[in-house]
Amino acid sequence: AMLRLRLLTWDVKDTLLRLRRPVGESYAAEARAHGVRVQPEALSQAFREAYGAHSRLFPNYGRGRGLSSQQWWVDVVKQTFRLSGVHEDRILTLMAEKLYRDFCSACNWEVLPGAGETLSQCRQRGFRMGVVSNFDNRLENILSQCNLRHHFEFVLTSEDAGFAKPDGRIFEKALRLSGVPPEQAAHVGDDYTRDYRAARAVGMHGFLLRAAGQGEEPEVPPEHVLPTLSHLLARIEK
Repeated sequence: AMLRLRLLTWDVKDTLLRLRRPVGESYAAEARAHGVRVQPEALSQAFREAYGAHSRLFPNYGRGRGLSSQQWWVDVVKQTFRLSGVHEDRILTLMAEKLYRDFCSACNWEVLPGAGETLSQCRQRGFRMGVVSNFDNRLENILSQCNLRHHFEFVLTSEDAGFAKPDGRIFEKALRLSGVPPEQAAHVGDDYTRDYRAARAVGMHGFLLRAAGQGEEPEVPPEHVLPTLSHLLARIEK
């Protein structure tokens, strides 16, 4: 039977948009512009460390701890460079503020294949749409610059909500924003735990974007798996 869905919520990173190049490469290019040579691989490793440590100390981009998400990110970028051996404060600040701005814009993000077409088709079919993403408040701007913002009634980030996926409360907030009950809503994302399982835990339907050969979680029935975004409408209308 065809699912009676009224609302589709969407993850963004690696579902609709992806980084054009690895973080370490962007950071290394910025360092070169300041006459500093650091290996991209070293920066990628340092970034994972700095991001992980800062997320544990100041969860959810420092919300509730008196930090703006901009300050949170500037601190993560500076610490990434420090771990990679760059210590001059003036240069650290310049690089961090420039990278914060760059990651706000379309120059570092690209739309995944099929995303624009799928979103347009879903709207033509009359689905209401929103974003549910573990992201800071730059997301509205990034979606606008990548020409996707107009598809969505709302953009709910973990910074706005005060909860990050897989916490069910971020999905419950999206359902309240739209006034749609969970059984008439489905979430589309690429992460088994944060997207698929978390949405289903609050009673929503879930679709997991997963290229062939990616990890096989046994609990996901094949009709919930999307090899590409273009498979979504066929799955819904089955």
